This record gives sequence, C-alpha cells and structure tokens, in this order.
Amino acid sequence: MNPAVLRRRNALFVLFALPGVGISSWVTRTPDVRDLVEASTAQMGFILFGLSIGSMIGILSSGPLVARFGTRIVIALGTACVAAGVALVGIGAALGHGPLVGIGLGLFGLGMGGGEIALNVDGAEVEKSLGRAFLPLVHGFFSLGTVLGAVVGMTLTATDFPVAVHLGVVAVVVLVALAASIRFIPDGVGRAVSAEAMQHAPSRRPVWRDGNLLLIGVIILALAMAEGTANDWLPLVMVDGHGFDAELGSAMYAVFAASMTLGRFIGGRFVDRFGRVAVLAASSILGATGITVVVFVDHQLAAGAAVVLWGLGASLGFPVALSAAGDGDENTAARVAFAATIGYVAFLVGPPMLGLIGEEFGLRRALIVVLGLVAIAVFFAPAAHPRRTRTASTAA
Repeated sequence: MNPAVLRRRNALFVLFALPGVGISSWVTRTPDVRDLVEASTAQMGFILFGLSIGSMIGILSSGPLVARFGTRIVIALGTACVAAGVALVGIGAALGHGPLVGIGLGLFGLGMGGGEIALNVDGAEVEKSLGRAFLPLVHGFFSLGTVLGAVVGMTLTATDFPVAVHLGVVAVVVLVALAASIRFIPDGVGRAVSAEAMQHAPSRRPVWRDGNLLLIGVIILALAMAEGTANDWLPLVMVDGHGFDAELGSAMYAVFAASMTLGRFIGGRFVDRFGRVAVLAASSILGATGITVVVFVDHQLAAGAAVVLWGLGASLGFPVALSAAGDGDENTAARVAFAATIGYVAFLVGPPMLGLIGEEFGLRRALIVVLGLVAIAVFFAPAAHPRRTRTASTAA
C-alpha cells in the first residue's frame, strides 16, 4: 500500500473514533448533568434540543462547505467544535447553568454533523484508491469509539468522578488526536472545480435528480433509522416493553453497540466477496428479523438474542450504501454528501418521531414503522450495484 494512503487511512480511523468517544462520554454523564443543573424532564428536553439544532445546521451546511473548502478544513473545524462542545457541557454542568449546557451540545452537534459528512466524503475517496471496501471498517472505529467512551464514562460515573474534569479531559484528548491526525488528510478533497473550469466541462445533472441515488438514499434512510432508533430507545424498549430492569436494559444497548462494532469490522470482507447488493439485502433481512422478534415475541431471552441480529443488520447499511452512492468517476463528493445528509437527517428526525408514536401506541408497536422501512430496503438493494458494471452489462 502507498505510504501516503496508509497514513491517510490510519488518520481516518482516529478521526472517525473521536466523535464516538465524545458522544458516549456525554451520554453516560447525562444523569449527573441533569442533577447538577437541577433540570426537570421538560427542561432537559429543551437542553437536548440544542444538540438537534446544532446537528441539523452542521449536516445541511457540510456539503456546501466541503465543495468550497475541501474535506480537510471541514473535518478539522468540525472535530474542534466537538472538543469545544464537550468542554462547554462540562463547564455548564459544573456551574449549574442549563442554557450553557444546551449551547455546548449545540456546538457539539454542529461539529459532529458537519465533520461526519466530510469524513465520509474523504473515506469514499480512500475506498476508491484502495479498490476494496473501506467505509464499513472506518465506521467501525466510530462504533469502537462509542464503546470505549461508554466504558470509561460508566466507570467514572460509578466512582462519582467530577463531570467537568471528565469531559475536560475528553476535550483535550480529542484536540491532541486531531492535531496528530489531520496533517495526513490531503487538502482539496471534495472541493468543487472553479467556475472557469466548469465552463469547459460537460454539464452535470444535479445529484438529487439521479433516480438510482434516490433509491440508495431510501436504503440509507431505512437502516439509519434502525441504528438511530436503537441508540435512542433500545434501553426503554427493553425495560418498558419486555420487563427488563434498568441495568439489564442498558446492557442490551451495550450488546447492540458491540454487535454494530463487530459487524463493521468484519463486514468489509463480505462486501469484497459477495458484493454490495447481497450484503445490503442480507443486512436488511437480519435487521428486520431482529426488530420483528423484539416487537412481536414476548420472551426476554429471545428479545436479547434479537438485539444481536438488529445490531449486525444495522451495522453495514449506512457505510455500504454510502460506498454505493460514491460509485462512479464524477461528482463523488456531492453524491456522498447528499446520501450522508439523508442518513443523518434520519438519525435526528426518526427517533423523536417514534417517541410521539410510542406515547400513543407503546414503544414496541412504534418499532413497526422502522420494521416496514427496513423491509422495503431489501427490495431496493439492487440500486447499490456498481455503476461501471451496470454500464458494461447494458452495453453488452
């Protein structure tokens, strides 16, 4: 492997893991933060809304920023915002100031939403350079980051370690790792060509008018919903819907996260051997099977086993579908940014929507919406067939 590509690959491993460490560090200290700012459930809802607003702004602005400045600058600024947001949450908690915590979460969401899309654009470019599946593996490092951050966070929570110190150290670690890694990301990736060059280039159809890309977007929407729903609601589904105690409900989320991590670390081999279409179809079937058991089978052991299927099924959908979105020689950055935006919007909008449905019909029944989407993704999987292969077959 080319040494420059190797260094860039390793840098992406680190840069993908950092937001995972940040988000899980914050999530594990949520009860402590709530107590320190003396917030009610409704007030915590407003504080958490800062994360949603920041993430949405970051997601929607990332594509244009990458086109203007390239991925390196957007990744650097996004990761720096993640570090600053984590630190500000800790400071706000120490001061007992809820609005400051909300601002910190907004800054965190801004950095994570914007930086993640730029990371995916860069990862798609590396995948094309390597000539084999790479995005599942690099997304595995994000999942690994969440697991590591959660383990440390739970340990420090159990020992009553100060929230501000914990999150401050996390912020420093993120900044140091960013400084060590960002120099290996080349400048200009994803940057749009100049207006003068565009005058002499053949006109490009807007990516949103590509019917095949829209089908891939449906796959991303469905499997991102499956992942995001588990991240937000799985412990409560297990507690309220299956009678688990709180500790075991949280353990089920850890099982889901571990299954996601495992699936992403080993999934690239299956993509290289069987192709994206087969892997996406199999992933959708696995995920749908797991969700079906959780919804319809009243048995704790079966529900626990189903969480593993749910995690494995959801693990490869987002990165493999993004790989398909970036397939081809033209407009790769715009295609990946568009597809990633669909996925991250699903992460943000889907779980709160399910909360409203669950309030009326129960969380287990609310999962039927996710189940339907994942089942549809099985039939849309052929849209991920490599574009060059399709073209060559058509010509023949």
